[in-house]
Amino acid sequence: MKIVILGGGHVGATLAENLVGEDNEITVVDIDKRHLESLAEKFDIRTIEGHASHPRVLRQAGCENADMLVAVTPSDEINMMACQIAYTLFKTPKRIARIRSEEYSDYADKIFHKDDIPVDHVISPEQQVTAYIKRLVDYPGALQVVEFASGRASLVAVRAYYGGKLVGHPIAALKSYMPTAEARVAAIFRRGRAIKPTGTTIIEAGDEVFFITDTRHIRTVMEAMQKLENQYRRILIAGGGNVGAGLAAQLEHDHYVKLIEQHEQRAEALNERLEKTTVLHGNASDERLLMDENIDAMDLFIAVTNDDEANIMSAMLAKRLGAKKTMVLIQRQAYVDLMQEHVIDIAISPQRATVSSLLSLVRKGDIVNAYSLRKGVAEAIEVIAHGDEQTSKVVGKSIDEIKLPPGTTIGAIVRGNEVLIAHHDTILQTDDHVIVFLVDKHYIGEVERLFQPGALFF
Repeated sequence: MKIVILGGGHVGATLAENLVGEDNEITVVDIDKRHLESLAEKFDIRTIEGHASHPRVLRQAGCENADMLVAVTPSDEINMMACQIAYTLFKTPKRIARIRSEEYSDYADKIFHKDDIPVDHVISPEQQVTAYIKRLVDYPGALQVVEFASGRASLVAVRAYYGGKLVGHPIAALKSYMPTAEARVAAIFRRGRAIKPTGTTIIEAGDEVFFITDTRHIRTVMEAMQKLENQYRRILIAGGGNVGAGLAAQLEHDHYVKLIEQHEQRAEALNERLEKTTVLHGNASDERLLMDENIDAMDLFIAVTNDDEANIMSAMLAKRLGAKKTMVLIQRQAYVDLMQEHVIDIAISPQRATVSSLLSLVRKGDIVNAYSLRKGVAEAIEVIAHGDEQTSKVVGKSIDEIKLPPGTTIGAIVRGNEVLIAHHDTILQTDDHVIVFLVDKHYIGEVERLFQPGALFF
């Protein structure tokens, strides 16, 4: 697939990293030569220096022959204009734009179509990140929670600790600890290395365990891996931008929420907009302010400003002053790797959340959801099984009969409204939504081909 990515910043670079080496021809356009030089050093991609919405630059990038244009520059207007020009001049078949401003995204259904602004898919980073953090708030102790089949099934990453019922026992014992719920352990990472889970695999303290289950049973399965944490009640959010404000709006009806915003005018606007959240004007790194607002009584401190250093420092301070747990939004991947599990509890990469939403649009076949996991090394997808026993390599076959690539696991099948945990003798049917976990995303092409029906399928 020929893909043109407009914008070589955090999101564009992360997307290129995820797609390179998968039989894709990637071209990245950016106005900043330094971004392009950095990408060219790391990956086998083309780079074009220039303004992303100029016709000459888009022609040079190959939009005439491209299968897809992904516009993720920092400017909504440039992204929209680039999609317009790619459609009008070059007939680029598929156009995706990152739109950050609510002034546009609130009217997406009305303005983004071929008769007006020809954007096929709109990606809103703030909404993606807000939803990502909300799921972590809903399930204390989880490292990552991603949803499939309109939320009916979920893949959850947790750290196994002593106190978890299954720690020190084989995976096969899972059923005896939770007779009312079913789950499939899709992968285990032990000291950074992937272990293929079998029924005899012993869960050890410190293991990072990925399991798939009916969303209603997440906390039941988590209790098998670690001592179950209480639900968060009191939450302090640092940063009143789109993410902080959106998060407060989602949490304020079920939690006691305070929000600190540094800019007075923005704080006043949020105070009028939010219904139950206590909005404070000040600096989240102000020790006196945190103490006055009883930081030691907070179950969770969430730092989501646009400044990595400010987020990290305020979270470190909050933790030292007694906050029970901290989550921090961090743009730079090097900071994420450095801070996770050391001075903060959960580091959140907004690029990863945004790239996950892009992957399902880029993947071949009928992949309706795709998530980047473990810093982009692993991936989880939801793919629909089409065809019949004559035209499909998977329909009518049991899990044991399907030739999956190495390190690939079918974890669950969503059939209608029913979530079926995959067993070796589970037989796939037409229109099943199949949840697949790949320890190594480089095998994604093989999975895509596996689920594509043959030429006789109509």
